[in-house]
Amino acid sequence: MKAGSTHVRRYVELWRLPSAPLLIVAGIIGRLPAGIAPLALLLFLADHTGSYGVGGVAVGIYGLATAAVAPMLGRYADRRGFTAVLVGTGVAYPAAIAVLVFTTLADAPPVLIYLAAALAGGIFPQLSAALRAIWTDLPGAGNVRQTAFALDAIALEVVWMIGPVLVATAVAVGSSTWGPAVALLGSGAFALVGSLTVALSRAGRRWRPRAAQPGDARRSPLRARGMVPALIAAFALLFGTGAIEAAMAGLADDQGRPAMAGVLLSIWSVGSALGGLWFGAQRFAAPIVRQYRWTLALCALGFAPLAFLGNAWLIGLVLFLGGTAFAPAITLQNTLIAALAPTGSVTESFTWLSTVTYAAVAAGTAIGGLLVDRPGGVFAALLLAAFTAVVAWATAAWPGTGLYAKKVSA
Repeated sequence: MKAGSTHVRRYVELWRLPSAPLLIVAGIIGRLPAGIAPLALLLFLADHTGSYGVGGVAVGIYGLATAAVAPMLGRYADRRGFTAVLVGTGVAYPAAIAVLVFTTLADAPPVLIYLAAALAGGIFPQLSAALRAIWTDLPGAGNVRQTAFALDAIALEVVWMIGPVLVATAVAVGSSTWGPAVALLGSGAFALVGSLTVALSRAGRRWRPRAAQPGDARRSPLRARGMVPALIAAFALLFGTGAIEAAMAGLADDQGRPAMAGVLLSIWSVGSALGGLWFGAQRFAAPIVRQYRWTLALCALGFAPLAFLGNAWLIGLVLFLGGTAFAPAITLQNTLIAALAPTGSVTESFTWLSTVTYAAVAAGTAIGGLLVDRPGGVFAALLLAAFTAVVAWATAAWPGTGLYAKKVSA
């Protein structure tokens, strides 16, 4: 009982920090577009243009634009503060989404739709990076910073669970055309509310960029020792999640139950969220990198059996159990990036992590999808996911990567 109350106390302590409840709730609302926009855009364009190809290309361009621009926005935030960045992109993003919707409804040629998708993706508010920068520097957060990062990982799981449900609801209530359009416009509104709330919160207004140390002026975070290996490990793990998503879609299609894919992925998210809640309440003596290595090993062990299971519900059980290690791995990944970031470049460091996340999931989904289209493709995609998780573990475990620097291990 005493241990349980100690675990709960860490969340209570976090909740009592200045602006913490507001940041947590606004962080979920403001990041809902990540779970809404890609699916809604695909369905909207597929229905209106009659081509999943056009929709798929537009979603890919949207994601690539987000990944390409994010580090630049982060670098500016580290120099000038992120309030102006969040307010500017928070206001511009819904306008860009509206342009994308009306460009499509006007039967514009695909090239104009792609340009509108690139505009919307490029000015997607980098709320995750801003929130992680706040948690890194928030006064009084030192003892519960890992708990904050755990809640951040759980918030993303909530986004991925709620987003598709909101799209499905919009389609069910509306129509195959207007439902996705409303969901897209709604995603812009969510981004506006979340971004402005975080930017204008007490903690957001108080956050100031740290002055770079003499040797770090204008230095890219990618040159910091250990940063590139940490991002490679993150890419490998998240690539695997994209491959699993494609594999679940293929498995559901093979079994004639398309809705099953969403159910299985939701089971995985629930396992991840529960694992993240438990992990965020703990305090381990082991160095960060060692903890990260353990959670990556558990992710690999959770991915490995999937390729050899034929029963959907048995796959769901393994996804749930394996998922319990996923949010802890993401939590430690955030902690590691914060520790490796050069002074004065924490926001840019987290935007690089966001870029890697978008690129890895997109690449994993795309390659997984190509495999699923072939005979035995579900098996191959799941085996690929297990392999990339092993690559993530091996990268974190290799002594020469620089991840074992004193400030990270202490």
